[in-house]
Amino acid sequence: MHHKKNNLYLKCGCGCIFNFTRKIRILIIVFGALNVDMIMPLSHFPSVGETLKSEHYITRSGGKGSNQAMAAVRAGAKTAIVGKVGDDAFGRRSINNLKSQSVLTTGIGISDKPTGCASIWIDSSGKNMVVVSSGANLDATEDQIPDEILLENNTVLVQMEVPCEETFMLLRRAAEQGTRTIMNASPVTVPIPDDILQLLDYLIINDLEAKQLAKLHKFKTNTLEKIAKEFAKRGQLTCIITLGDKGVLALSPREEYMIAPLDVEVVDSTGAGDCFCGVFAAALEKGYNFTSALKRAVVAAGLSCEGLGAQANMPFEEEIEENLNHISDPTKI
Repeated sequence: MHHKKNNLYLKCGCGCIFNFTRKIRILIIVFGALNVDMIMPLSHFPSVGETLKSEHYITRSGGKGSNQAMAAVRAGAKTAIVGKVGDDAFGRRSINNLKSQSVLTTGIGISDKPTGCASIWIDSSGKNMVVVSSGANLDATEDQIPDEILLENNTVLVQMEVPCEETFMLLRRAAEQGTRTIMNASPVTVPIPDDILQLLDYLIINDLEAKQLAKLHKFKTNTLEKIAKEFAKRGQLTCIITLGDKGVLALSPREEYMIAPLDVEVVDSTGAGDCFCGVFAAALEKGYNFTSALKRAVVAAGLSCEGLGAQANMPFEEEIEENLNHISDPTKI
């Protein structure tokens, strides 16, 4: 550990250097994927063997970890991202884009693999299909995060686009330190170990992922409310299921809430779930209670659908504030 004036320099296991002022004790640490997205608007999704033409395509920084970090910092929370990129133009673009929005990027390592890339198709209704090539994200390791920043006042936010075992090991370390833990179990590839469920404070999934995860866990039900209840009971956690244009369902072992979505004209729903996760984490980190954090996240997710591309349309804190009165508070079921 090296000290310089009132800055704290921490060297993690992979050699990355964290540098932040001693006064910054409240921090969201996002461990996740960094990609560049190639977005192609289509009139409709192709059938097997069908070739479609897209009039144009755009490239944007993406990856669930990167998206959620961007959403959190724009919502007003000090945020660091940890992951891996390649030594290439896409990697430099990803890092510079996050830096431009004040996301702390010193925990990002360099891999021999190319930076992750996603191909995103968007139909005329704003729905999307996504194929991801993981690349450097497969080299992300939990020891990139030093114990010294896993503080009780901080939050660890993870997804499932980097190696699952690394994510699970990080969550175990974070729980030992008393750090708040939030998992966005997306994409669904493996069941979540029972000990990890019991360490989580919040589990966030969308309606499709909820059913996929329930199947991996061999639940006897596929109704969303019962799935959420089962996860909440098994982990003594709060399970949040995002329902797209139907709003959000949130269940703890003791309470159940439903909240309607913000009414917007959807241009592109890519990244809306990531926006929800990042803003929810930011709201908790800033001291809002659970229902207020839920409402802020729902408003932000809706606003993020009004333009093309994920990160470019993550709303700022002021925009979220301006639209809070456009939806009702969460209601108990």
